Amino acid sequence: MTDTPQRTRPLRVLAAMSGGVDSAVAAARAAEAGHDVTGVHLALSANPQSFRTGARGCCTIEDSRDARRAADVIGIPFYVWDLADRFREDVVEDFVAEYEAGRTPNPCLRCNEKIKFAALLDKALALGFDAVCTGHYAKVVTLADGSRELHRASDMAKDQSYVLGVLDERQLAHALFPLGDTLTTKDEIRAEAERRGLAVAKKPDSHDICFIADGDTQGFLAKRLGKTEGDIVDESGTKVGTHEGAYGFTIGQRKGLRIGHPAADGKPRYVLDISPVDNTVTVGPAAALDVTGLTAIKPRWCGTAPTAPGVYTAQLRAHGGETEVRAEPVDGELHVTFTEPVRGVAPGQAIVLYDDTRVVGSATIASTVRRQPVTSTS
Repeated sequence: MTDTPQRTRPLRVLAAMSGGVDSAVAAARAAEAGHDVTGVHLALSANPQSFRTGARGCCTIEDSRDARRAADVIGIPFYVWDLADRFREDVVEDFVAEYEAGRTPNPCLRCNEKIKFAALLDKALALGFDAVCTGHYAKVVTLADGSRELHRASDMAKDQSYVLGVLDERQLAHALFPLGDTLTTKDEIRAEAERRGLAVAKKPDSHDICFIADGDTQGFLAKRLGKTEGDIVDESGTKVGTHEGAYGFTIGQRKGLRIGHPAADGKPRYVLDISPVDNTVTVGPAAALDVTGLTAIKPRWCGTAPTAPGVYTAQLRAHGGETEVRAEPVDGELHVTFTEPVRGVAPGQAIVLYDDTRVVGSATIASTVRRQPVTSTS
């Protein structure tokens, strides 16, 4: 088997079925297209009952049952694969470590990189499958020379290419996204699921972190890292409040600061900096959040890596908009300058570069350049 399956013939496809409506419809479309499809649900917790219930996650016992029922209706074989140890190490522990270091990680992006398109794909290829199919809204475009590109979904409102920006060309060669060309509303996807007899048609979408059962991220981190009281200071270093752990804050945060008295100008204050070394959180005005540039590390390219500076658009969060940037790869890093300042940029987040609809690649933000540097010295 070659690294690049020929899409003109039926493929042996492993469909990752989370138990939700998108992955079920994607598997059904792959089977309808004539591919030899096998469904698989990933068991990502040694105790799935500890994950979110009420049809809100993607890793619960009820999710695995929903996925199995969908596979039965589609008429494809179905298995549950235990990837709990790998998920704990590569996603959960990484999540905790990043927050402990004062960074803001994206666990869904890490899961796509390490679990769905590394552990799962590697196992699929070893078993003789040609491709992995998921319910993501994105497109893989095959060029005349046989190489692949990742593009935004046809419907920008549902586009999920941001969390797939970590995929390299080899992984794209074995990826199928049957929903990428869908120019319909989510209600129409649900209607399609209902027409196909899939019971997940009315199942709510998942928007939260699957391994935090109650949705309380700060509480989850406090249990893992412990409560450690520290100071909240303003830009001059003056103490304005206290907290129970710097890991409970993110750059740009406004709510939940619990500052006892207002700023001198009466305007809201935001988190400007998080220092895990001395457990200090610095707050200040919104204008101090303006970022004019950044350095990102661990770039992953969806195809040939750029070798010279270029002008792109960038997306900085899963549901954020695009902003124009000039980006240059330098000694394994990515140096980025924004055409217009942006706010709420935090180390640990991913920056994904686009050339029109094509995903160029992704990198992890290591540091930022502020228009007004944070001056606290506490």
